[in-house]
This record gives sequence, structure tokens and C-alpha cells, in this order.
Amino acid sequence: MSVTTANHVADYFLAFCHQHGDVLTNLKLQKLVYYAQAWHLALKDKSLFDDRIEAWVHGPVVPSLYRRFKKYGWEPIALQPHAPAFTNGTEKHLVEVFSVYGRFTAWDLERMTHQEKPWRVARRGLESDEEGHNEIAPQLMRDFYRELAKQG
Repeated sequence: MSVTTANHVADYFLAFCHQHGDVLTNLKLQKLVYYAQAWHLALKDKSLFDDRIEAWVHGPVVPSLYRRFKKYGWEPIALQPHAPAFTNGTEKHLVEVFSVYGRFTAWDLERMTHQEKPWRVARRGLESDEEGHNEIAPQLMRDFYRELAKQG
């Protein structure tokens, strides 16, 4: 069981962006948190956090994070949390995830996740605009991103 939560990861990304003069929307934050979990599973073979990730219409979502930041809608999140203290390995992982995915827009990240197997499998049987709350299986995330890592 992980002591880190999706909220800790979100707070880290928000603080990191604030420190570097950037902003995040709920949509982009959800995708960054998703990729942090996915790559942690692939590279370290364990969950970064235990929160459930669901395959919603606009991509992977941690429901508790969505509810926390829902009031911001499509606008940047106007919150400046302090970055939680992580081990060096976890912080390095989050910085690396941000360095790869942070340069993309929220819409780019949504499209990327829609093309990837974990989200598509969890959305099977649903229309593209149909609400759904199917979990994106951690083992599928691990296997998919591990294979991507092998491909370079």
C-alpha cells in the first residue's frame, strides 16, 4: 500500500508549475497524474498511489481529484499548494514525467491517452461521448508503458 496519494502528486505538479511560472487546468493535471502513475508502474513495478483511475470521456481521471478541482472548470487552477516532500526517486520521477508531458496542451494529452490501449480497453462498449466510470487496470497500464519503454 502506497503512502503517496493522487492528491500529493497533484499538489507537487501544481507547486512545480507555480514555481516555474506555468499554470495547469484540471484536464491537464489529470493527464499528468495518470502518466506519473502509468510510468511508475512500468518502470518500478509498483503503484505510485492507490487511488483509482477511471476512463472518462476526456481521458483518464482520478475521481477524487476531479471533484477537488471541478470548480475551476476549464480555467487554470488558482491554487498554490506547497510541494509535498517525496523521496528523491519519486521527485525525480515526477520531474521527468513533467519534462516529457508538461510541454503538451491538455487537449494534446487527451488525444494521446485516447490513442493508447489502457484507456481504449477501459472504454470498450461505450460511445465516444458516453459517461463511463470503468477503471483503467493498473496491470494493463504497467504492461503497455513497459512495452513502450522497451521500444525506446
